[in-house]
Amino acid sequence: MATLTRSHVMEIEGKEIAISNPDKLLWPQAGVSKLDYLAYLLEVAPCLLRYTRNRLLTVIRYPHGVEGKHFYQKNLPAYAPAWIPTAVWENTRYPVLNDLPTLIWMGNQAALEWHVSFHEISDEIPTELVFDLDPSTPDFADAIDAALKLKEVLDELQLPSWIKTSGASGLQVYVPIEQKYRFAETRRVGEFIARYLVDKYPRSLTIERLVKNRGKKLYIDYLQHWRGKTLAAPYSTRAKPDATVSAPLRWEEVPSIHPTQFTVHTMPERLQQTGDLFAPLLSPLNRVSLDPILSFLASR
Repeated sequence: MATLTRSHVMEIEGKEIAISNPDKLLWPQAGVSKLDYLAYLLEVAPCLLRYTRNRLLTVIRYPHGVEGKHFYQKNLPAYAPAWIPTAVWENTRYPVLNDLPTLIWMGNQAALEWHVSFHEISDEIPTELVFDLDPSTPDFADAIDAALKLKEVLDELQLPSWIKTSGASGLQVYVPIEQKYRFAETRRVGEFIARYLVDKYPRSLTIERLVKNRGKKLYIDYLQHWRGKTLAAPYSTRAKPDATVSAPLRWEEVPSIHPTQFTVHTMPERLQQTGDLFAPLLSPLNRVSLDPILSFLASR
Protein backbone atom coordinates (compact mmCIF):
# COMPACT_ATOMS: atom_id res chain seq x y z
CA MET A 1 0.00 0.00 0.00
CA ALA A 2 1.06 3.60 -0.61
CA THR A 3 -0.15 6.53 1.47
CA LEU A 4 0.68 10.24 1.30
CA THR A 5 1.45 11.45 4.82
CA ARG A 6 2.82 14.60 6.38
CA SER A 7 4.52 17.25 4.21
CA HIS A 8 4.31 15.18 1.05
CA VAL A 9 6.01 12.11 2.43
CA MET A 10 4.82 8.95 0.75
CA GLU A 11 4.87 5.76 2.77
CA ILE A 12 5.17 2.63 0.64
CA GLU A 13 5.68 -0.87 1.97
CA GLY A 14 7.31 0.48 5.11
CA LYS A 15 9.61 2.92 3.26
CA GLU A 16 9.19 6.68 3.60
CA ILE A 17 9.88 8.74 0.46
CA ALA A 18 9.86 12.54 0.65
CA ILE A 19 8.24 13.90 -2.52
CA SER A 20 10.02 17.02 -3.73
CA ASN A 21 8.20 19.72 -5.72
CA PRO A 22 4.98 17.68 -6.00
CA ASP A 23 3.19 20.36 -8.05
CA LYS A 24 5.96 20.78 -10.61
CA LEU A 25 4.66 20.22 -14.14
CA LEU A 26 6.75 17.47 -15.70
CA TRP A 27 4.68 17.43 -18.90
CA PRO A 28 3.41 21.05 -19.09
CA GLN A 29 1.49 20.65 -22.35
CA ALA A 30 -0.35 17.60 -21.01
CA GLY A 31 -0.87 19.16 -17.57
CA VAL A 32 0.93 16.32 -15.74
CA SER A 33 2.49 17.27 -12.41
CA LYS A 34 4.92 15.16 -10.45
CA LEU A 35 2.11 13.95 -8.17
CA ASP A 36 0.08 13.02 -11.26
CA TYR A 37 3.07 11.10 -12.57
CA LEU A 38 3.62 9.24 -9.31
CA ALA A 39 -0.08 8.38 -9.22
CA TYR A 40 0.31 6.92 -12.72
CA LEU A 41 3.29 4.84 -11.61
CA LEU A 42 1.31 3.54 -8.64
CA GLU A 43 -1.54 2.52 -10.98
CA VAL A 44 0.59 0.66 -13.53
CA ALA A 45 3.27 -0.67 -11.19
CA PRO A 46 1.88 -4.24 -10.91
CA CYS A 47 2.33 -4.58 -14.68
CA LEU A 48 5.35 -2.35 -15.30
CA LEU A 49 7.44 -4.12 -12.65
CA ARG A 50 6.96 -7.46 -14.45
CA TYR A 51 9.11 -6.15 -17.29
CA THR A 52 11.77 -4.34 -15.27
CA ARG A 53 12.31 -7.18 -12.80
CA ASN A 54 15.94 -8.36 -12.65
CA ARG A 55 16.82 -6.38 -15.81
CA LEU A 56 19.52 -3.84 -16.52
CA LEU A 57 17.80 -0.47 -16.24
CA THR A 58 18.62 2.81 -17.93
CA VAL A 59 16.45 5.79 -17.01
CA ILE A 60 16.26 9.19 -18.66
CA ARG A 61 15.86 11.94 -16.10
CA TYR A 62 14.27 15.34 -16.71
CA PRO A 63 14.75 17.32 -13.48
CA HIS A 64 12.85 20.32 -14.88
CA GLY A 65 10.29 18.42 -16.92
CA VAL A 66 10.27 17.30 -20.52
CA GLU A 67 10.91 20.81 -21.81
CA GLY A 68 14.18 21.04 -19.86
CA LYS A 69 17.55 19.35 -20.10
CA HIS A 70 17.82 15.60 -19.59
CA PHE A 71 20.46 12.96 -18.97
CA TYR A 72 20.75 9.18 -19.11
CA GLN A 73 21.48 7.31 -15.91
CA LYS A 74 22.50 3.70 -15.49
CA ASN A 75 24.33 3.75 -12.17
CA LEU A 76 22.49 4.23 -8.89
CA PRO A 77 23.34 7.67 -7.40
CA ALA A 78 25.47 7.65 -4.26
CA TYR A 79 22.73 9.51 -2.36
CA ALA A 80 20.13 6.80 -3.02
CA PRO A 81 18.67 5.04 0.04
CA ALA A 82 20.42 1.88 1.13
CA TRP A 83 17.26 -0.21 0.69
CA ILE A 84 17.33 0.04 -3.12
CA PRO A 85 18.69 -3.27 -4.47
CA THR A 86 21.59 -3.12 -6.93
CA ALA A 87 23.58 -5.38 -9.21
CA VAL A 88 26.91 -4.86 -10.97
CA TRP A 89 27.20 -5.52 -14.70
CA GLU A 90 30.31 -4.50 -16.63
CA ASN A 91 31.55 -2.21 -13.85
CA THR A 92 28.28 -0.31 -13.49
CA ARG A 93 26.15 -0.63 -10.37
CA TYR A 94 22.60 -0.67 -11.64
CA PRO A 95 19.50 -0.17 -9.52
CA VAL A 96 17.33 -3.29 -9.68
CA LEU A 97 13.76 -2.21 -10.25
CA ASN A 98 11.87 -5.06 -8.59
CA ASP A 99 9.63 -3.21 -6.14
CA LEU A 100 7.26 -0.30 -5.74
CA PRO A 101 9.36 1.81 -3.32
CA THR A 102 12.27 1.80 -5.79
CA LEU A 103 9.94 2.79 -8.63
CA ILE A 104 8.47 5.71 -6.71
CA TRP A 105 11.84 6.88 -5.37
CA MET A 106 13.23 6.98 -8.92
CA GLY A 107 10.05 8.59 -10.24
CA ASN A 108 10.48 11.33 -7.65
CA GLN A 109 13.98 11.84 -9.09
CA ALA A 110 12.22 12.71 -12.39
CA ALA A 111 13.12 9.47 -14.13
CA LEU A 112 10.55 9.85 -16.92
CA GLU A 113 11.64 7.02 -19.21
CA TRP A 114 12.37 3.43 -18.20
CA HIS A 115 14.49 1.38 -20.61
CA VAL A 116 15.30 -2.27 -19.86
CA SER A 117 17.63 -4.89 -21.27
CA PHE A 118 16.56 -7.84 -23.41
CA HIS A 119 18.08 -10.20 -20.85
CA GLU A 120 18.14 -10.57 -17.09
CA ILE A 121 21.06 -9.41 -14.97
CA SER A 122 22.04 -12.96 -14.03
CA ASP A 123 22.76 -14.10 -17.60
CA GLU A 124 22.94 -12.93 -21.20
CA ILE A 125 20.17 -15.10 -22.61
CA PRO A 126 17.53 -13.09 -24.50
CA THR A 127 13.95 -13.70 -23.46
CA GLU A 128 12.41 -12.46 -26.72
CA LEU A 129 13.31 -11.66 -30.29
CA VAL A 130 12.46 -7.98 -30.82
CA PHE A 131 12.03 -5.73 -33.84
CA ASP A 132 11.92 -1.94 -33.44
CA LEU A 133 10.03 -0.26 -36.29
CA ASP A 134 11.22 3.33 -36.62
CA PRO A 135 9.51 5.59 -39.20
CA SER A 136 11.53 8.20 -41.09
CA THR A 137 8.51 10.49 -41.51
CA PRO A 138 5.90 11.82 -39.06
CA ASP A 139 3.28 9.60 -40.72
CA PHE A 140 2.45 6.86 -38.20
CA ALA A 141 0.73 4.93 -41.00
CA ASP A 142 4.23 3.89 -42.11
CA ALA A 143 4.77 2.09 -38.79
CA ILE A 144 1.36 0.42 -38.99
CA ASP A 145 2.03 -0.78 -42.53
CA ALA A 146 5.45 -2.17 -41.60
CA ALA A 147 4.10 -3.90 -38.49
CA LEU A 148 1.39 -5.69 -40.45
CA LYS A 149 3.90 -6.79 -43.08
CA LEU A 150 6.20 -8.09 -40.35
CA LYS A 151 3.34 -9.98 -38.69
CA GLU A 152 2.50 -11.67 -41.98
CA VAL A 153 6.06 -13.00 -42.23
CA LEU A 154 6.16 -14.05 -38.55
CA ASP A 155 2.87 -15.90 -39.00
CA GLU A 156 4.29 -17.72 -42.01
CA LEU A 157 7.27 -18.75 -39.88
CA GLN A 158 4.88 -19.86 -37.10
CA LEU A 159 6.38 -17.33 -34.69
CA PRO A 160 3.78 -15.85 -32.30
CA SER A 161 4.14 -12.11 -31.79
CA TRP A 162 2.96 -9.30 -29.55
CA ILE A 163 3.12 -5.61 -30.34
CA LYS A 164 3.31 -2.32 -28.46
CA THR A 165 3.77 1.34 -29.25
CA SER A 166 7.20 2.70 -28.46
CA GLY A 167 5.44 5.65 -26.88
CA ALA A 168 7.24 7.86 -29.39
CA SER A 169 6.92 7.48 -33.16
CA GLY A 170 7.19 3.74 -33.74
CA LEU A 171 6.02 0.24 -32.94
CA GLN A 172 7.87 -2.68 -31.39
CA VAL A 173 7.20 -6.35 -32.06
CA TYR A 174 8.16 -9.12 -29.61
CA VAL A 175 8.47 -12.86 -30.23
CA PRO A 176 8.82 -14.93 -27.01
CA ILE A 177 11.57 -17.53 -27.49
CA GLU A 178 13.01 -20.48 -25.62
CA GLN A 179 15.67 -19.24 -23.23
CA LYS A 180 18.63 -21.09 -24.70
CA TYR A 181 19.91 -18.86 -27.50
CA ARG A 182 22.80 -16.42 -27.56
CA PHE A 183 22.41 -12.94 -28.99
CA ALA A 184 24.55 -13.90 -31.98
CA GLU A 185 21.91 -16.49 -32.87
CA THR A 186 18.91 -14.21 -32.38
CA ARG A 187 20.65 -11.56 -34.46
CA ARG A 188 21.01 -14.00 -37.34
CA VAL A 189 17.29 -14.68 -37.20
CA GLY A 190 16.41 -11.01 -36.84
CA GLU A 191 18.63 -10.03 -39.76
CA PHE A 192 17.19 -12.80 -41.94
CA ILE A 193 13.62 -11.64 -41.32
CA ALA A 194 14.46 -7.94 -41.72
CA ARG A 195 16.39 -8.49 -44.96
CA TYR A 196 13.57 -10.62 -46.33
CA LEU A 197 11.12 -7.79 -45.68
CA VAL A 198 13.40 -5.18 -47.23
CA ASP A 199 13.91 -7.36 -50.31
CA LYS A 200 10.14 -7.81 -50.60
CA TYR A 201 9.26 -4.15 -49.96
CA PRO A 202 12.36 -2.16 -51.05
CA ARG A 203 10.44 1.06 -51.68
CA SER A 204 9.11 1.42 -48.14
CA LEU A 205 11.45 -0.50 -45.78
CA THR A 206 15.17 -0.33 -45.01
CA ILE A 207 17.84 -1.66 -42.67
CA GLU A 208 20.11 1.32 -43.38
CA ARG A 209 21.55 2.46 -40.07
CA LEU A 210 22.41 6.03 -41.13
CA VAL A 211 19.35 8.24 -40.84
CA LYS A 212 20.52 10.51 -43.66
CA ASN A 213 20.55 7.55 -46.07
CA ARG A 214 17.05 6.24 -45.29
CA GLY A 215 15.04 8.82 -47.15
CA LYS A 216 11.38 8.26 -46.27
CA LYS A 217 11.75 4.53 -45.70
CA LEU A 218 10.88 2.94 -42.37
CA TYR A 219 13.86 1.49 -40.53
CA ILE A 220 13.59 -2.09 -39.28
CA ASP A 221 15.98 -2.11 -36.35
CA TYR A 222 17.07 -5.64 -35.46
CA LEU A 223 20.51 -4.50 -34.22
CA GLN A 224 19.22 -2.92 -30.99
CA HIS A 225 18.43 -6.44 -29.78
CA TRP A 226 21.78 -7.17 -28.11
CA ARG A 227 23.42 -7.71 -24.76
CA GLY A 228 23.32 -4.64 -22.52
CA LYS A 229 21.19 -2.63 -24.94
CA THR A 230 17.74 -1.50 -23.92
CA LEU A 231 14.25 -0.63 -25.13
CA ALA A 232 11.43 1.24 -23.43
CA ALA A 233 9.59 -1.08 -21.05
CA PRO A 234 5.88 -1.72 -21.51
CA TYR A 235 3.94 1.06 -19.73
CA SER A 236 7.02 3.31 -19.54
CA THR A 237 6.24 6.97 -19.97
CA ARG A 238 8.06 8.87 -22.72
CA ALA A 239 9.32 12.44 -22.74
CA LYS A 240 6.88 13.60 -25.41
CA PRO A 241 4.56 16.62 -25.12
CA ASP A 242 1.40 14.50 -24.80
CA ALA A 243 2.82 12.37 -21.94
CA THR A 244 2.55 9.25 -24.08
CA VAL A 245 3.39 5.78 -22.80
CA SER A 246 4.60 2.56 -24.39
CA ALA A 247 1.31 0.71 -24.77
CA PRO A 248 0.78 -3.01 -25.46
CA LEU A 249 -1.79 -3.53 -28.20
CA ARG A 250 -4.03 -6.19 -29.69
CA TRP A 251 -3.02 -6.93 -33.26
CA GLU A 252 -6.55 -6.30 -34.46
CA GLU A 253 -6.48 -2.69 -33.22
CA VAL A 254 -3.12 -1.86 -34.83
CA PRO A 255 -4.59 -0.54 -38.14
CA SER A 256 -6.57 2.18 -36.38
CA ILE A 257 -4.38 3.41 -33.51
CA HIS A 258 -2.09 6.39 -32.95
CA PRO A 259 0.49 6.65 -30.13
CA THR A 260 -1.11 9.83 -28.77
CA GLN A 261 -4.13 7.75 -27.69
CA PHE A 262 -2.07 6.14 -24.92
CA THR A 263 -1.01 8.60 -22.23
CA VAL A 264 -0.56 9.05 -18.50
CA HIS A 265 -4.20 10.17 -18.49
CA THR A 266 -5.69 7.27 -20.48
CA MET A 267 -3.49 4.24 -19.81
CA PRO A 268 -4.71 3.33 -16.30
CA GLU A 269 -8.33 3.04 -17.45
CA ARG A 270 -7.29 1.11 -20.56
CA LEU A 271 -5.28 -1.28 -18.40
CA GLN A 272 -8.33 -1.91 -16.22
CA GLN A 273 -10.35 -2.73 -19.33
CA THR A 274 -7.82 -4.85 -21.26
CA GLY A 275 -5.57 -6.26 -18.57
CA ASP A 276 -1.88 -6.63 -19.31
CA LEU A 277 -1.81 -7.52 -23.01
CA PHE A 278 1.90 -8.37 -22.80
CA ALA A 279 1.43 -10.93 -20.02
CA PRO A 280 1.51 -13.89 -22.48
CA LEU A 281 5.15 -13.06 -23.19
CA LEU A 282 5.98 -14.18 -19.66
CA SER A 283 4.44 -17.62 -19.99
CA PRO A 284 6.85 -20.50 -20.74
CA LEU A 285 4.02 -22.07 -22.77
CA ASN A 286 4.35 -19.34 -25.41
CA ARG A 287 8.12 -19.57 -25.88
CA VAL A 288 9.00 -20.92 -29.31
CA SER A 289 12.05 -22.57 -30.82
CA LEU A 290 14.25 -20.79 -33.35
CA ASP A 291 15.98 -24.07 -34.24
CA PRO A 292 14.21 -24.57 -37.61
CA ILE A 293 15.21 -21.10 -38.83
CA LEU A 294 18.77 -21.41 -37.51
CA SER A 295 19.12 -24.84 -39.20
CA PHE A 296 17.87 -23.36 -42.47
CA LEU A 297 20.32 -20.47 -42.23
CA ALA A 298 23.21 -22.85 -41.43
CA SER A 299 22.43 -24.93 -44.54
CA ARG A 300 22.54 -21.98 -46.96
